[in-house]
Amino acid sequence: MRTNTAIIDDQGKLNNFAIEPKVYIDEQGDRTGFTPYAEMLNGRLAMIGFVSLIALEVFTGHGIIGVLGSL
Repeated sequence: MRTNTAIIDDQGKLNNFAIEPKVYIDEQGDRTGFTPYAEMLNGRLAMIGFVSLIALEVFTGHGIIGVLGSL
């Protein structure tokens, strides 16, 4: 005897784990790994960090080492 998601054997015992789940591939899209989107985002964040370090040096007169050393 068989139901939708389980198998009942000849002794009337229910076996919920008798049917294996369907195998599928989880498509994560273009936003993981070494993709053009990830590389552009990484480049933009690097440019923001570089410009902010230049702005820090212009406004304080010290580099990042000098600012961290004065803390």
